[in-house]
Amino acid sequence: MPTPSSLVRSIITNTVPAISTTTAATANSTAIRRLGLIKRNLSSSSTANMTSTRKHRVTVIGSGNWGSAISKIVAENTQVHPNIFEPEVFMWVFEEHYKLPSDHPKYDASKHSSPQKLTTLINDLHENVKYLPSINLPNNVIATPDIKEAVREATILVFNVPHQFVGNICKQIEGSILPYARAVSCIKGVDVSADGISLFSDYIGKRLGIYCGALSGANIANEVAAEKFSETTVAYDPPGNLTPLPEELPPVDHSVMKNLFHRPYFHVRVVNDVAGVSLGGALKNIVALASGFVDGLGWGDNAKAAVMRVGLLEMQKFGKTFFKSCRSETFTEESCGVADLITSCNGGRNHRCAMLSVREGKSIEEIEAQVLNGQKLQGTSTAKEVNQFLKERGLEKEYPLFTGVHLILRGKAKVQDLPKLIEPEYSN
Repeated sequence: MPTPSSLVRSIITNTVPAISTTTAATANSTAIRRLGLIKRNLSSSSTANMTSTRKHRVTVIGSGNWGSAISKIVAENTQVHPNIFEPEVFMWVFEEHYKLPSDHPKYDASKHSSPQKLTTLINDLHENVKYLPSINLPNNVIATPDIKEAVREATILVFNVPHQFVGNICKQIEGSILPYARAVSCIKGVDVSADGISLFSDYIGKRLGIYCGALSGANIANEVAAEKFSETTVAYDPPGNLTPLPEELPPVDHSVMKNLFHRPYFHVRVVNDVAGVSLGGALKNIVALASGFVDGLGWGDNAKAAVMRVGLLEMQKFGKTFFKSCRSETFTEESCGVADLITSCNGGRNHRCAMLSVREGKSIEEIEAQVLNGQKLQGTSTAKEVNQFLKERGLEKEYPLFTGVHLILRGKAKVQDLPKLIEPEYSN
């Protein structure tokens, strides 16, 4: 590469003949300006080449079936893209003890005759034997019960926990995360407080002083983990006033988000509409409960389609009314919208528990404890919180399906009342 002084001589020689002192001085000044431009360009190229000197470290916060499935995806991709990511993926696990069934293929009586720490089982067997059994996790997934240690060096955080636990988790890790970390929320719910309603991506971002995007889609965890084809939507639209990443780290943009989550069996579309993606994942759970009630009664596909249509309209209306950045098209064009609604109303846990509660004549809380192995439904709490928000604003009648589901859950209406709850003016 030519030296700066030789560049100056070349520029002067090629552009200026031996003429007057004034003209030579002008030419020399021009050459110096050109040299400054060249040096800036060389510096920019050098900085760009430095972006691979450090790699992103990823931590997944949560280890239920969906948290474990996402950890599997992320850990596969950190190995596929070693120029962007450190290979190890920490997965924070709420520690508990679990006794491995004696019929498990890796059961060893000398180790597993008594309950073991779940983190020990995950790290030894490379399988979340309680929440995602029979699915092999990559060896680079490292389960840890120490949440502060898990997040300490992470530049990308993936939140995947029941939404009722988000506040306590953020409290635990405040002050332990990097100020330039970025995050993605896979949490399907909304945060309701006296101040109003907010997205969990916004809550996490404000609480921790970082930016948080969102991931949501037609993603039943067991199917994704089994590598059955599906797709999802990632919303990522950071503002320009964030604590900047160190120059040696790759920028966290749409390309990095796609590299982090996209797999041959798990296709990813990256968009900017964080509100639409978050709300689609939260509100569809209320509609899925209504769909489960209908299936529990055996009313058939026509009834379920009617519930889904009304539910989709209320989802769009809620998004556009309370979140000005929300795009109606997100609910109809992306996996996080109508696709997730279809899946959840046919095979998700909210649909299943609502259906069984009707068929078995039990409360949905009883069914939840019976079939979810310690995990929690999101639809019941979301229905309650959304109704609280609407009631305080006198808007319950504007969202008859959301309101009707809440009334059924509270025991103030019967499942058989759904048609007249949806359209009360035509029920007589």
